[in-house]
Amino acid sequence: MIRTEHPTPDTLDLAAIRARHTLLLLDLLWDGDLARVDISRELGLSRSAISSIVTELISVGLVQEVGTRGSGGVGRRATLLNLNTRAAALLAIDLGASHARVDVLDLHCQSLASLTVPHDIVSGPQATYDLLTDLSAQVMQAADISADQIALVGIGVPGPVDHDTGRVVLPPNMPGWDGEDIREALQRRLNLEVLVDNDANLGALAEARFGAHRGTQDLIYVKAATGIGAGVLLGGRLHRGMRGGAGEIGHISINEQGPVGRSGNPGSLESYAAAQVLVTLARSLRAAGAPTTLPNPISLNDLLNHANTDPLARAVWEEAGHHLGVAISTTMNLFNPEAVIIGGRLAQAGDVLLAAIRASAHSRTMRINVDRTRIELGTLGVHAGVLGAGAMMLDSLFTPRGLPHLYAISRLAQGKAAPGAIRPAGPHRPDRPHPGRLRLTRHHSRQHRLRPTAQPAPFRTEEHHEKSTPDRRRPRRHHQRLCRWQAGNLLLVVRR
Repeated sequence: MIRTEHPTPDTLDLAAIRARHTLLLLDLLWDGDLARVDISRELGLSRSAISSIVTELISVGLVQEVGTRGSGGVGRRATLLNLNTRAAALLAIDLGASHARVDVLDLHCQSLASLTVPHDIVSGPQATYDLLTDLSAQVMQAADISADQIALVGIGVPGPVDHDTGRVVLPPNMPGWDGEDIREALQRRLNLEVLVDNDANLGALAEARFGAHRGTQDLIYVKAATGIGAGVLLGGRLHRGMRGGAGEIGHISINEQGPVGRSGNPGSLESYAAAQVLVTLARSLRAAGAPTTLPNPISLNDLLNHANTDPLARAVWEEAGHHLGVAISTTMNLFNPEAVIIGGRLAQAGDVLLAAIRASAHSRTMRINVDRTRIELGTLGVHAGVLGAGAMMLDSLFTPRGLPHLYAISRLAQGKAAPGAIRPAGPHRPDRPHPGRLRLTRHHSRQHRLRPTAQPAPFRTEEHHEKSTPDRRRPRRHHQRLCRWQAGNLLLVVRR
């Protein structure tokens, strides 16, 4: 089915428009402190419209005034506004094949407390849920955060996840987890709303928001560790595919006559370049007489620590980089990204791995798809998982649907809401649309002046022709729909 743009309906939802403007304002404050006049100029909204939204945000505790800025002249000093990053907390979980990490984050995704422990994913769902529940309680206590202050829980897992249901689907590196409903299980354990996604997808979100390539709209993040997966960002949005299985680069066959990997596909990338495969390769090279100073038996840590100094380790990483480059060239020819970021534990091999990937990928990619594409190592290291979970939660909360839930949590932190108000009405969606802007102009009538409240104000619409006084900018013959926001006394004019 081809998706088409639907025509704008005759009836405008000004509550939704106000929510969009609120989110644009919060986006600006997320990047730094600003005065009302700065926000008005940046968003193209009137000062009265900005003041009304700011008053609402201050009343729920999401925004605070933090001092003044000199005018540089004889005018008044501007009051600076600051996003209150402690208005709500986020619980970020990074679940790997051999570790579990839980962090409490603020709204800037700064870690307030963190715990990481070794954990074998093969131990199964129930043992994993017990561990995550215990770790969550410990980090919340360490951060002095109660469950009522947690807006969302986000978790990344090393396997394909059905994005609509939160269930794991035949994960090659998670035996015993097929069909497991991680979202429901953790929601029941933690009594909090949970978002679940593949760890490579979260790595892409983390690098695009917090990494050296922040703001990049077309980006591919390749996580190479026990398994190999990719997160694909297209046009600033995560591409998950129909169910959430997009980006499974580790199961692309790079040699149809090659060995069978964990997924059962012959010659898959994971059968050549996954962590344990490289350890096996290193040991076989040693047995064949390759010179090395590495201890016996060789471990993955040995290969990583001596990647640039030991000849056998260098040979292993050059071969791994070659195979990774073959698969990455396929994604470059398909998607023509601006950047390809290599993350995961294998990225710790550093420059020797990166050089091999570049050489292999560049030689197999069409010039139009390689000339301006950068292939780089990730800059977030071991923090990519929790930061990606944080980015996923921010993308869910800072939406028209997530905003009321964020308000409720923030009010509760101020002691202004009843405990029953903290749960949202339904599941959030991490996908965040990019809101357009509609310019609001002030309506000069003094009718209906109401004090703004924390809830969206009532609206009324009326259709009429222009009055007797002509507007030199618009001929009188134009028919207009005027939508008045009563609380802020603003007028939105849309010409048809």
